[in-house]
Amino acid sequence: MIRLEQVSKVFHGSAEAAVDHVTMEVPKGEICVLLGPSGCGKTTTLKMVNRLIEPSSGTITIDGRDTKSVDAVELRRGIGYVIQQIGLFPNKTVEENICVVPDMLGWDRAKSRARAAELLEMAALKPEAFLKRYPKELSGGQQQRIGVLRAIAADPPILLMDEPFGAIDPINREAIQDEFLKMQARLRKTIMFVSHDIDEAVKMGDRIAIFRAGRLVQYDTPDNILAHPGDGFVADFVGNDRTLKRLRLIRVAEAMMPDPPRVTPDDTLATAAARMEEYGHSAIVVVGPRGRVRGFVDAKQARGSRGLVGENFEPLPATADIDEDLRSAVSTMFRHDVTWIACVDGDGLYKGYITQRGITHLLGATYRA
Repeated sequence: MIRLEQVSKVFHGSAEAAVDHVTMEVPKGEICVLLGPSGCGKTTTLKMVNRLIEPSSGTITIDGRDTKSVDAVELRRGIGYVIQQIGLFPNKTVEENICVVPDMLGWDRAKSRARAAELLEMAALKPEAFLKRYPKELSGGQQQRIGVLRAIAADPPILLMDEPFGAIDPINREAIQDEFLKMQARLRKTIMFVSHDIDEAVKMGDRIAIFRAGRLVQYDTPDNILAHPGDGFVADFVGNDRTLKRLRLIRVAEAMMPDPPRVTPDDTLATAAARMEEYGHSAIVVVGPRGRVRGFVDAKQARGSRGLVGENFEPLPATADIDEDLRSAVSTMFRHDVTWIACVDGDGLYKGYITQRGITHLLGATYRA
């Protein structure tokens, strides 16, 4: 856990505080994103945690221990640090770059090299292809991933990141963010992460700290900040599309209507029509004997018709995976011009459905709370 209590920084010769009485706490195993416009104090706050910048006043503790009581070099060896410029050693291989801190700490060579290979696997980089390469042989995105791996190689409990993905193109940035979140799900580091991008903050953060002119103006979960910005500055900063941004935070499984009615190919159209009328639905999903989605029957088609469902159903234009976020699901709905979509698990089993109206109601409920 990282705790800042009334922390301030006034640089020599300046009349104003770069960081002004900031109090906040980052729980163990969570990612806190420091967000705000340029010059608001977020990077200064980050650097005070590992004492690259010394606070003018206030207290910073890590797991209850005052950082001032720890030798600065020792402190930094126990904290991973990643910057936008990466800073890989050009004369060292990928393996040697990753092993810099373990080597400094006196790790056994075999152990540190095994650790490098393990981390490359975790970051979706094949060890046999990358261990012996030099930084100049890597793309920018690959170099950035190696920079992250170097920071966590010695398994520090704390990780500080200063706009680590800011210089990467949008497509690669999304992919690297996804890989990082997969690693975090396994490693559960306590992370402070500086960004200027609200979309990145919403995607990456368990909590977001918004700064303005050195002051912490709101500290909360991404969803609460988007749903309930603390003031006009925060509302403007997160944007007028903040409701749409919230779609990224909600999984399809949380928004769907579970255990809906269904029919099989062996049911009659009369049965399908009766179930749709019972539930007030305009369509019903057809599933196979094991519960996998086959298609759907429309109420207009079924009403007053004879025959079996298996002879008359239509394929679904698309489905949504229960583990994807609502932003992806809504995009699919718009792309196929539909107002509802069936939800399936990884095996294709029918689990529920979402509708545009249901999503609107779900988001609106938070604003009414």
